[in-house]
Amino acid sequence: MKKTAPTKDEIALLPPFVGLTLDHIHVPTTQQEFAAATAAIKAAGIVGFDTESKPTFAVGEASEGPHVVQFALHDRAYLFQVHRAEGLPFLMELLHSTEVIKVGFGLKSDSGHIFRKMGIQFGGVVDLNVVFRADGYHKEMGVRAAVGQVFKQRFAKSKKITTTDWSQRELTQQQMLYAANDAYAALKVFEALNLRREDLPIMGQTATEENIATHTLPGRQ
Repeated sequence: MKKTAPTKDEIALLPPFVGLTLDHIHVPTTQQEFAAATAAIKAAGIVGFDTESKPTFAVGEASEGPHVVQFALHDRAYLFQVHRAEGLPFLMELLHSTEVIKVGFGLKSDSGHIFRKMGIQFGGVVDLNVVFRADGYHKEMGVRAAVGQVFKQRFAKSKKITTTDWSQRELTQQQMLYAANDAYAALKVFEALNLRREDLPIMGQTATEENIATHTLPGRQ
């Protein structure tokens, strides 16, 4: 039986999702800060993940992103700016690692961008769209619809912020909040689904969709 996610109009009526505040969002700039962030992300083991890229507007123009890579823990987020050479070795290690499980929405495209920009394989990746599809949802879910479905809350995404210049040297506060909470909301959805690590459909491995659909998603009839 095919399931449907809440519509935009239905989501608009829901109470707001409460995300991270600026006090809990970190943008490393020094080698020491990148090392500390990497240690925290490794210790967490499973993190919310997303990327941001400077938008393209011309027909046929290829994206040069990602320009920002986000890792969210249960109480904070780290935003790695790709242009910062001090952090690149740490970022590449985290992206390639299969020990750090990175969960998010629509990550197949991120994998291609990461390979083109950095020449590394994106490892330990769980696309939550695969999880929802296994449970009978026929469309790509996305973080906004997933938050509406799982928490009955409204996750705000500003198109104005989406289309800002993510390649600039310093991020604005609005960009920091947007980027961090995209990854944070994905982690919260993942935690609410109560998935067992051994059943995760890790990209590039055989997905155990039957196990996911039958045994783990809450609210399944």
